[in-house]
Amino acid sequence: MLNNQGRPTSAGEAAAHAHPTFTGNRALIIEEALLFEIGRAETTGVDIPAPKAVKSRLGGQERKAPIGLVGLSEPETMRHFVRLSSKNYGIDTGLFPLGSCTMKHNPRLNEKMARLPGFADIHPLQPQSTVQGALELIEMLAHYLMTLTGTEAVAMSPKAGAHGELCGMMAIKAAIEAKGEGETRRVVLVPDSAHGTNPATAALIGFEVKPVPARADGTVHVKDVKKLLGPDVAAIMLTNPNTCGIFEPEIVEIARAMKKAGAYFYCDGANFNAIVGKAKPGDLGIDCMHINLHKTFSTPHGGGGPGAGPVVLSKRLAPFAPVPFIRRKGKRLELVEHVADAGKATPFGRITAFHGQMGMYVRALAYMLSHGADGMKQASEDAVLSANYIRAGLQDLMSVPFPKHPSMHEALFDDTWLKDTGVTTLDFAKAMIDEGYHPMTMYFPLIVHGAMLVEPTESESRASLDLFIMALRDLAMRAKRGETERFSGAPFHAPRRRLDETRAARNPILRWTPPRPIQQAAE
Repeated sequence: MLNNQGRPTSAGEAAAHAHPTFTGNRALIIEEALLFEIGRAETTGVDIPAPKAVKSRLGGQERKAPIGLVGLSEPETMRHFVRLSSKNYGIDTGLFPLGSCTMKHNPRLNEKMARLPGFADIHPLQPQSTVQGALELIEMLAHYLMTLTGTEAVAMSPKAGAHGELCGMMAIKAAIEAKGEGETRRVVLVPDSAHGTNPATAALIGFEVKPVPARADGTVHVKDVKKLLGPDVAAIMLTNPNTCGIFEPEIVEIARAMKKAGAYFYCDGANFNAIVGKAKPGDLGIDCMHINLHKTFSTPHGGGGPGAGPVVLSKRLAPFAPVPFIRRKGKRLELVEHVADAGKATPFGRITAFHGQMGMYVRALAYMLSHGADGMKQASEDAVLSANYIRAGLQDLMSVPFPKHPSMHEALFDDTWLKDTGVTTLDFAKAMIDEGYHPMTMYFPLIVHGAMLVEPTESESRASLDLFIMALRDLAMRAKRGETERFSGAPFHAPRRRLDETRAARNPILRWTPPRPIQQAAE
């Protein structure tokens, strides 16, 4: 028996058609309903005593009706969320090609270290004398971050990349105000190919954003930057390697131009994974750069969990690093919590309540120590090699928008090759799901039409890359042959079929309501 792709039907597909089940389940492929569909408002897996009567302080804003949340028994709760987790796709499931997101393997050694007593069970409000080991670990990690980037200082407290951007730009703003130029330097230059958080961060703290055009080869030219420079420019926010997967060839000249103009150079460090051990951003002339520990040093990424985005600072910006920060006092370490206690430093203030995410620090340092300097350098080399290997394996079928430059950490394709096939970038992405892959980053960067951005990182073996390449080649050839039915309805094998994403965005359903009861026809 053949399926609609002309291939032998899988046992699961054949059984689904020939042997429908009462439950909708197919052996271990469980059809899991929504919590609201299977739960009961009167049920909970935890016994909670009734609260004592209290006087409301909500000013008439208290709830007028029961909250209506449903519950499950403890075994039902465990089964529900385990079943849902089995439908997730992650780096432990397969190759995760999201470009500019760096879905690296997170070694279980890191997890074991993060769960050690003294790291996993400490509290940010306990006395500093009882957490000297934790402070020493943070100090060591900070030292390695400054060493790898060639910078003077590092703010460890930002919680993620965008938070780190905010920290770096606030340090730049503080430095400008300290020179008495706060009223005049109000412009931040942002390349067209930048991450969307860059202009948002600059605008958030009161800067005016001016775009810098990208050249036809996907890079930023120093001449284009110089045309925009003046006494009103505060900084430039440049990603290197950039979002097109290219190392900016004129970054040193751009840094010199910014410094000569009295402005600062903020480097977006989202793609630091491509150059660790190969190039130090501080040596290239940057003034600050955030580092996504989850992108570069393997700590978990995404899912709304904890993140960490330390920001390294040049000598010009080091005095403005926020509190809290660690300082040695004799043989002991202390966490400087208040600006008044900063000594000669002039922190711009505080950017978060506590110092940061301890578990992320432990995982990142475990990664560094287990790899060593040579291992981290090799990881960068392997990440670049993997990206170029994928590019070489697909460029005869899929169009490359910037062929002049070799890829760094990610390979970028556009949709030119899909012209007249009847298949869109989105269609191609959905068909990848049927092949067992999470789609690559689609439609980004915005300067490339129908962009498909692939970042394999160093985590994948050659066999893994070969299978991925062959799967994409098969899809590409089917698209070129006009097999639009393979794409227009995809995914066919996922737990859910394709959504109407435009309708979902414009008319989101944010509240579950019970379906209307089906009325039985009278006999």
